[in-house]
Amino acid sequence: MQWTDEAILLGVRRHGETSVIAEVMTRSRGRHLGMVRSGRSRTMQPVLQPGNRLEVTWRARLDEHLGEFRIEPLMLRAGRLMESATAVYGVQALAALLRLLPERDPHPHLFQALDVILDHLEEPATAGELFVRFELALLNDLGFGLDLSECAATGTHHDLAYVSPKSGRAVSREAGAPWADKMLALPDFLTPGTNRAADPETLAAAFRLTAYFLDRHVYVPRGLEPGAAREGFCHAALKTLRSLETPGALAAPRNTA
Repeated sequence: MQWTDEAILLGVRRHGETSVIAEVMTRSRGRHLGMVRSGRSRTMQPVLQPGNRLEVTWRARLDEHLGEFRIEPLMLRAGRLMESATAVYGVQALAALLRLLPERDPHPHLFQALDVILDHLEEPATAGELFVRFELALLNDLGFGLDLSECAATGTHHDLAYVSPKSGRAVSREAGAPWADKMLALPDFLTPGTNRAADPETLAAAFRLTAYFLDRHVYVPRGLEPGAAREGFCHAALKTLRSLETPGALAAPRNTA
């Protein structure tokens, strides 16, 4: 068995004296593991860093075997990703999200989204928006997608302000007013057709929105914890975004979980 595909490295773990087990997200074969011989060598260490884009060739006698990777670098961006807390936490958080998917289950749109986010992790507003949309796409692929296209009560596409915590559907401001204290806020940058950018308040609301449904549908049923990387990413992105809006003032971020 052999195939070659484009991939993004998610992480590695030691295997024996000189080798590693590499975990990658491939374009057409999903998340995949493979052994890299001499993966701990000085030549391979800069290549085998999370966030780098690679060409991987996988070989194994049988499809169900772990197999081996032969790796060629395509884009070594790990060094740049280590320059900000947003990027460092972002890489880890994205990898943790992808581990919620079954191994070897193709998700080409998530590969493409991952590649785009990794190119924008140093930009807090853009990175935050893309991260939230990535979580929404992941929820959809896991079978728990939100419907933010129209009001669940009236069918209107206008003035959508809330998300029902039970159905995961959008609700208009007027229809949701009697139950506003029980609803989740729908940030305006996530409403269909909008061209508004996220600000600290709406980005924090978006982080709370996706965290709620990930906890409800994925983490709690599986007995898992979200991990510190997501919290670190949200904190760093909001802190940096607030400092850009008010130079010199680094306000403590609100609770993003």
